[in-house]
Amino acid sequence: MGSAGGFLAPISGVVSCSGDDDYAPFLRHRAMMVNNSVSLQVLAVIALVTCGTAAVFGQGQTPNSAASVQAQTTSPEAPSVAVSADFVVGPEDVLGILFWREADFSGDVAVRPDGRITLPLIGDLVAAGQTPAALREQIQTAAMKYLTEPNVTVVVRQINSRKVFITGEITQPGAYPLTGPRTVMQLISLAGGVTQFAKSDEISILRQEQGRTRAYRFNYKEVALGRNVQQNIQLQPGDTIVVPQ
Repeated sequence: MGSAGGFLAPISGVVSCSGDDDYAPFLRHRAMMVNNSVSLQVLAVIALVTCGTAAVFGQGQTPNSAASVQAQTTSPEAPSVAVSADFVVGPEDVLGILFWREADFSGDVAVRPDGRITLPLIGDLVAAGQTPAALREQIQTAAMKYLTEPNVTVVVRQINSRKVFITGEITQPGAYPLTGPRTVMQLISLAGGVTQFAKSDEISILRQEQGRTRAYRFNYKEVALGRNVQQNIQLQPGDTIVVPQ
């Protein structure tokens, strides 16, 4: 149907102009506004969904994650050294002090040269010269001033006070922790054995006794054959085994 002023006809949802071009810019502007409005609404919905998801995950992680990390730092399953029941703590040893359900009191401490350790609230305690079991009782008694029925565990993380040394013609010379009873032959085995250039029948064990150095002889060949096995003495902290060339 025609008229002097032209006509407008909708085709597939898009308004087209015919006969009168004065309306074309206006209609294009309206279409752009509608499209922009729809885009903004879609972006707003996406933002709300994203924020809601982040909030849910954040709420699920915060308390439990903190507790999990705290539990790991004070877990008794952290690396420790197996020691004999008569092991005595000494200077420079590193101990793990673990309070059950009391993470603020728990942690690793190094024994100072004066033989003492420092614990939160409890303060200084003498650790050197005591077994881990005896030290546990001392800590538990001191903690009763601040905790109800404290439950304490003492583990040895590192042994730095009880070491023996082996040098010379040995496969792996160096310092070795003395975690329990150990003989000369056992330490040589632990260090990988003597080399092919070693004078294994002239090995010496140097020991400090009453301020003086005493040398003990050790014939590796004889002991290996089961002869004169009394040479295979128990080592003491600070002993040095010398394997000559």
